[in-house]
Amino acid sequence: MKCHIASEVTFISCKELQNHAEARFTCKTKDTASPSLAIVRQLANFVTCSCGGFAGTCQSPVVIRSTKSSDKMPSIRQNYHIESEAGVNKQINLELYASYVYLSMASYFQSATVALPGAHEYFMKASDEEREHAKKFLKFQNQRGGTVVLQDIVKPGKNTWGTLRDAVNDALELEKNVNQALLDLHGIAEKHSDPQMQNWIEQNFLTHQVEAIKELGDHLRRLERVGPGLGEYMYDHESLVDD
Repeated sequence: MKCHIASEVTFISCKELQNHAEARFTCKTKDTASPSLAIVRQLANFVTCSCGGFAGTCQSPVVIRSTKSSDKMPSIRQNYHIESEAGVNKQINLELYASYVYLSMASYFQSATVALPGAHEYFMKASDEEREHAKKFLKFQNQRGGTVVLQDIVKPGKNTWGTLRDAVNDALELEKNVNQALLDLHGIAEKHSDPQMQNWIEQNFLTHQVEAIKELGDHLRRLERVGPGLGEYMYDHESLVDD
């Protein structure tokens, strides 16, 4: 088996092929019993090809990538551990899930059977806010040289959210879960000595989460005092609109 550079007519040996970096080749072999790609892979570890190359006439481009550090493209990535990168992608998914839950709540309270406009507005605002948080993490991932990997967003656990008090209680638990995830992510950054990531999480999220949890806790206690029915209706009108 011999391979030659597609843009040249000079043949080179497979040993020479193995030493080339970022070169495109057309591979030929008379061994019709096995694919040329398999033979090339046996000789060079980092080969990509879209064709198996049967019948000895593979014309697909084959890329040989050198493993030498001097051949790598410059990267902005520095002191960014793969566990931190994976954690950021996980947090993106959680923030989008939280946005999804709040969107479901907002839709529920806008329905004709519930009709609490204050709650609709409050939870719609919360949904938008969580989506903005996800976008911040997307930007951070790219700034640190990581790769954004979006995952499936799990649907909310319910379609109806009961009374306003029930929904606020669910929202409180959701915010506490998000807060714990942020604390865990901060811990990962600390474990891998990444003060820049720690500082970024602290400045952009941790204080906000404490405030959000306190706000929802206050709403919950007040709703327990006013009770369901007319009490919730008045609270929705007076305390949640433009909150």
